[in-house]
Amino acid sequence: MPTLITRIGELTTNVVSDRDPCGTAVDAAVLLDEGRVVWTGPAGDAAARTAGLADLEVVDAAGRAVIPGFVDSHSHLVFAGDRAAEFEARMAGRPYTAGGIRSTVAATRAATDAELRLRLRRFRDEMLAQGTTTVEIKSGYGLSVEDEERLVRLAAEITPEVTFLGAHVVPPEYADRADEYVDLVVGPMLDACAPHSRWIDVFCETGAFTTAQSRRVLEAGIARGLGARVHASQLGPGAGVQLAVELGAASIDHGTYLTDADVAALAGSDTVLTLLPGVEFSTRQPYPDARRLLDAGVTVALACDTNPGSSFTSSMPFCIAVAVRDMGMTPAEAVWAATAGGARALRRDDIGTLAPGARADLVLLEAPSRVHLAYRPGVPLVHRVWKDGVEVG
Repeated sequence: MPTLITRIGELTTNVVSDRDPCGTAVDAAVLLDEGRVVWTGPAGDAAARTAGLADLEVVDAAGRAVIPGFVDSHSHLVFAGDRAAEFEARMAGRPYTAGGIRSTVAATRAATDAELRLRLRRFRDEMLAQGTTTVEIKSGYGLSVEDEERLVRLAAEITPEVTFLGAHVVPPEYADRADEYVDLVVGPMLDACAPHSRWIDVFCETGAFTTAQSRRVLEAGIARGLGARVHASQLGPGAGVQLAVELGAASIDHGTYLTDADVAALAGSDTVLTLLPGVEFSTRQPYPDARRLLDAGVTVALACDTNPGSSFTSSMPFCIAVAVRDMGMTPAEAVWAATAGGARALRRDDIGTLAPGARADLVLLEAPSRVHLAYRPGVPLVHRVWKDGVEVG
């Protein structure tokens, strides 16, 4: 059934022009049919545009804003357990390290498929209710061939954007044998996980994997037809950004500590820098300077990094508010990064925009403008959500 959403106070299409990268229209309408955006234009033209359409559903936005559905290009939704005690200790002054990942690995290995599936779907529904219509999901809490395979298999039930992250940390049974664990990752583990995955990722960081080990992981995945993504420069500066750009990775994620050379490399590449404000909020690390990145010409995405240790939020509106308040982004830049930026980080052109032909993924806000996502932090402003042209929730 075609759906017309009309009398939209502010429509963000992300159809870029020289004057407005967000493609903003006022007093607008959007027509959806067969899961796609068919037309956008002035509300006054909607009657003529829809004349003769049978069974047309008309939604009166009554001056509310409409934006594309959020595209969360970095999450770790398949896990068991809880690390609230770790968070509490960190708030009392203990610094974050990657070591807590191993406690989640133990809990995840002990969980059944049914338990993981139920929790995964609850997180997916939680995200949809907050306007996220596309989500990337990583493995990385199994760290054995059997457990990594089931994590990517379960993630593939939810999204086509599945990332194999067997190289998250070295599991306890391979302590002091990291190179042997990398052999497992690029061999039997990759064989088991590649059929369920679109991407391969590695945590290129002190305490996780060296640059040489990270290169092995990424090159093995690329050889199997997977796209590359990289966790890097979260805990300190390193070579991960340069490696990601060299290998043509779709995204480098975190980027809390970047050198001028890193920024220049990103600005001259197609690699997106995905910033994760929830991590800095939860770990009390310094926020990245998004203004520096944007002014240099780096393509920036925003994502939640939903995980039990360093960022247990699934709220893209929260991340937008933090990016505006603490990272130097304007509201328009932050909304673009959380929609079109996330799409670019996934190398997709059918989401993150409301151009004709795009997937009909959109959010009706309980507000007259996208600015309210930062202006009214913590307020539930997502009024209605459509995924592939069907209202959800």
